[in-house]
Amino acid sequence: MSRRGWALFVTMSVIWGIPYLLIKVAVGEVSPVVLVFVRCVVGAALLLPWTIATGQLRPALRHWRALLLFTALEMAGPWVLIAYAEKSLSSALTGLLVAGVPFVAALAGRLLGEEERLTPVRLLGMAIGVVGIAVLLGLDLEGAQLLPLLAIGLVLIGYATGPLVVTRALPDVSGVAASSIALFATAVGYAPFAVPQLDRAAEASAPAWLALVALGVLCTAVALALFFSLIREVGPQRALVITFVNPAVAVLLGVVLLDEPFTLGIALGLPLVLIGCVLATRRSAGRRSVPEPEGVDAAVR
Repeated sequence: MSRRGWALFVTMSVIWGIPYLLIKVAVGEVSPVVLVFVRCVVGAALLLPWTIATGQLRPALRHWRALLLFTALEMAGPWVLIAYAEKSLSSALTGLLVAGVPFVAALAGRLLGEEERLTPVRLLGMAIGVVGIAVLLGLDLEGAQLLPLLAIGLVLIGYATGPLVVTRALPDVSGVAASSIALFATAVGYAPFAVPQLDRAAEASAPAWLALVALGVLCTAVALALFFSLIREVGPQRALVITFVNPAVAVLLGVVLLDEPFTLGIALGLPLVLIGCVLATRRSAGRRSVPEPEGVDAAVR
């Protein structure tokens, strides 16, 4: 990838490895619905004023159908499902399971006729990544309940197809504008269920609320602006290979800050995940970066 692509890739890999830790901290004291509502309110409060001030709101709303689909696939569905799953799954395991996104994305891209070609080297990299994930999990899901695992399965589908909506239906929409509208719509959709619970949520501890605010600011507002730029720079399938590195961050944070066990599988699996990531992101010969709209580029820089 280009230097800019790698810079965005590394930044997003770290930023989106953090939410699993923050969600685990917060969901112990607030419901998944409240967590998603607060996260979206904070994110929308930061991004929506920029969208309005720059005149991006009205042009973006012309694509309201695609925006609603993106909202459902990338935010409204996955975020509440991850929060629900982490009520019983560890943050490390959740992050590792989400690493299956690129493979679902590759299948979806193939079915939809995306031009991005899976070369033998990229396929090898993805295979190595799968082996790394299996080693990280220790080939053992014993004790994990079925419903949380099914929830993560739905998350994989949402996260894999959301970027395809961006490239196919929202090519001219600023990433910040699309993100702010999606955050606002998600907050409105969850408000009837979350607002009645806010009195009880107000009694949550300071660490839980700090986790919620960090989710909204860093892992939502900042991360979404950068993610759109990454998609434009390297393509939807390659952009999603960040989910190979996210688990490494999630595991390390879980071990260091939440006292989750550091196993032999982690020690052996992390290098395999990183090697798979490098191979899976190799650009096909002669392929150029997707041009990035001025609005997204200006927003990120």
